[in-house]
Amino acid sequence: MAGRWASSPSCPRSRLAARLLATGLGALSFLCAALGQDAPKASAPPQKQIGWLFRLELPIAPGTHLRLRGRVQKAIETAKRERARPVLVFQFTYPKEETDFAQSTAIGSALDLANYLSGDAVSRQARTVAFLPQPVDREGRGAVEGHAVLAVLACDEIAMAPKAELGPGSIDPSPSEKSTIVEAYRTIAARRKKFPEAVALKLADPAQELLQVETDKPGTQYVTRENLKDLKKTQKIMKSDVLFAANQPARFSGTVARKLDFIQHLANNRAELASRLELSEPIREEIRVVGSYRAVRVDVKGPIKEGTAGQIQRMIRQAVDENEANFICVWIDSAGGNPAESMDVAKALALDAKLKDVLTVAYVPSEARGDAALIALACDEIAMHPRAVLGGEGEYVSADQTGDIVIALREILQRKEQSWSVPAAMFDPTIAVYRFTRENQLTREIDTAYFCDKERDAQRDPNSWKKGDPLPMPVPGKPLALVGSDAAPYLPGIQQVTSRAEFQQHYNLTKDPALLEPSWVDVLVQALAHPAVGVFLLIIGGAALYAELHSPGIGVGAFVATVCFALFFWAHFLGGTAGWLEVVLFVAGICCLLLEVFVIPGFGIFGLGGGALILFSLVLASQTFVIPRNAYQAVEFRNSLLAIAAAMVGMIAAASTINRWLPHTPFLGQMVLHPPSSAEAAAIRYSEALAHFEALVGVQGRTTTPLMPGGKARFGKDLVDVVTDGEFVDRDALVEVVDAQGSRVVVRAVEERA
Repeated sequence: MAGRWASSPSCPRSRLAARLLATGLGALSFLCAALGQDAPKASAPPQKQIGWLFRLELPIAPGTHLRLRGRVQKAIETAKRERARPVLVFQFTYPKEETDFAQSTAIGSALDLANYLSGDAVSRQARTVAFLPQPVDREGRGAVEGHAVLAVLACDEIAMAPKAELGPGSIDPSPSEKSTIVEAYRTIAARRKKFPEAVALKLADPAQELLQVETDKPGTQYVTRENLKDLKKTQKIMKSDVLFAANQPARFSGTVARKLDFIQHLANNRAELASRLELSEPIREEIRVVGSYRAVRVDVKGPIKEGTAGQIQRMIRQAVDENEANFICVWIDSAGGNPAESMDVAKALALDAKLKDVLTVAYVPSEARGDAALIALACDEIAMHPRAVLGGEGEYVSADQTGDIVIALREILQRKEQSWSVPAAMFDPTIAVYRFTRENQLTREIDTAYFCDKERDAQRDPNSWKKGDPLPMPVPGKPLALVGSDAAPYLPGIQQVTSRAEFQQHYNLTKDPALLEPSWVDVLVQALAHPAVGVFLLIIGGAALYAELHSPGIGVGAFVATVCFALFFWAHFLGGTAGWLEVVLFVAGICCLLLEVFVIPGFGIFGLGGGALILFSLVLASQTFVIPRNAYQAVEFRNSLLAIAAAMVGMIAAASTINRWLPHTPFLGQMVLHPPSSAEAAAIRYSEALAHFEALVGVQGRTTTPLMPGGKARFGKDLVDVVTDGEFVDRDALVEVVDAQGSRVVVRAVEERA
C-alpha cells in the first residue's frame, strides 16, 4: 500500500520532487542564457563516414555526369544501409603522356558535372571532396587546369598534394564566351560558399586583377580590382596587395592554396586523405570514370546453350585487351536455357578483375527471364523497356538448380554491395521478401528497403528495421517477375528506356556500340565442343592410336591421333569446361599405357591406372564440375559418361574393323604389320622347334649385351639369347651355360682367372 502510494502521481512527495526538478532546470537554463551559452544537452555519437573514390580522367567529356550517376547512387544507397554518411572523393587525374590534354575540357561538359556535384541530388545526401594528388613535372606540366577547375570548385571540400597545382580555369576566353564562363564560375562559387568568389572569377578570367585585402574587420578578403570600390563603401581598407596582376593567369600549388585557406586539406595519397577526412575506415573502392566511352555490344538472344559462356568471355576479353573497350552493352532478349552457362557469364561480368574499370550495362528491350536474368543482375546497371520482363520462369526450370543460382547471385551482389533478397526471389519462390523501414539518422528521412529475414538479420543494426508488408508475388508459388515500369522501387538503379535511341542518349553514346560477333575461331570451337563431334574425335583418335601400335615406326596413325585429341581438348579448353588439369591427366594416362606396353610387361598397375586417368580426364573435360551436387549436374554427369561410353564402343568397333579389313586394302595395308600366313607360321614353329642348345651346357662365352636378366652372349661363332637366374651381368663378362631347355639358355657369371 505504501509502495503504491509513493509511486502515485498525486503523491505530495512526487509533486514536490517534480517542482524541485523543474525549478532546478529552469535556474540552470537561466544561468546558461545569462552567460551566453546554450543549455547542456546529450551529445550525439559522431556520425560514421565511409569514403568512395572516383577517378575522373581529364579532360571531362560530355556526359561524364551521366556516367557517374549510377555509381554515385550505388555508394549513397550502400551508406544508407549501413547508417553512415557517404564521402564521395573525386580524384582528378590525367594521362601521364598527355599532361597538356587536361586543359581542353569544354565549358559545357564542366558545367554539367559541376551542377551535378553541387546539386541537391548529391549535396543533400553526401559529402563531396575534390582530390588532386598528381604533382607538376619539372617542365610545369600536369596542373589541373582548364574548365576542369569548375568541377573542382563544385565539391564541398578540396584536397591537394603539396606539389599539385590548380588553375588557371580559362586561358584566353573569347569575348563571346567570357560572360558565360564568368557567370558559370560565379554561380558555382556562390553555391558552395567555401571558395572565395573573387578567386573563382580570376580563375575564369585572367584579365581580372586579384587583390588580397585586410580591412577593419577580422580576416583576409579577396576581391577583384573592380569590386574594391564597393568594398570601400562598407569597410575601411587597412592593407591591399596584388595577389595576381591583370592578364596573369592564376595558379596555386597545394601548399600555397592551403596557406591562403582556399582548400581544406593537404594529402599525398589515399591513406593520408582518409586520415584528413576522419573516415571510419579506409576508402573503399576505386572507380575509374573515363572521359569518353569506347562502347561494344554483346548479344544474348534466344536460348542460352552450351558454349555460350566461353564465347562471350572470349569476345569481351578481346574487346577490352585489344580495342580498350570501357563500355559493354549486354543486349539480352532471352528466356535462359542453361543455368551453368548463365552463372559463368554472370561471374565473369561481375568478378573479372579486367572489367573493374569497364561499365557494363544490361539492355533488356523485351525479356530476360529465367537464368538470363542472372546475367542482367550481374551488370553494373540495367536499362529496361517499361514493358520488358526481368526474372520469373524461363526456358529451363529445375528446383535443384535454384540453390546454386541463389548462391552465385548472393556472391555477386554482396561483392557489388547490393541487396540480394529481391533478385533471389526471381529464382526461388520460397524466399519471402518484406518491406522494411527505418529513420535515417543523418537526414531524418524514412529509408525503405526490401529484405528477406535472413538478409535483414545480417544488417549492421537489424533491430532498427521495422518489418512491413510482404512483397506481392504476381503468381503465388512461382519465381518473381518484375516489369520495367514497376521495378525501380525494388531494384534501385534500373533505368527505363523506350528505344535503342533513348538508350544511346541516356548514356551519351554518339553512335551504336560496335557489335561483337563470333569469329571463325568461336564458330569452330562451338562446333568441336558439341558432344557428337567430341565422340567422333575420340573414336577417330583412339582408332588411329590403335593402328599406330600395329605399324612399324611412327607414322600417320600417331599424327591423326595427336590432331584428334588436341582438337578435343582445345575446343573444351576454350569452351570453359577443360583446363590444364584435364590435359595433364590425359597425357599422364597415355604415358602410363606406353610404359605398360613397351617397358613393363604384362598389364598391371600402370595399365589400369593409365586407363583410369584417361577416362577421368575425358569426363572432366566434358563438364564444369568434379562431383555432381544437384539434379542438373547429375544429368550432365550422366551425359558425359554416356558420351565417353559411346566413344569407347566406337573405338572397339574401329579396332575390329582395322584388324579385319585394313591389312587387305591396296594402300593402307602397307602401313600395318601383317600377321603371318599359315605356311609362314608353320615354318616359324618348325625353326623354333629345331633350336636346341643342350650341347652348350658347360660351355663358356662372353656377353655382348648386359644381362638384365636377359640379353645376348657369344659362344664361339654362335650368338645366343640367354638369361640369368636373376643376377645382373655386365657386358663382355665371362659366363657359363648351366642349363638349356629348347631355346631357353640359362647362364651364370664366371670369375676370370688372372
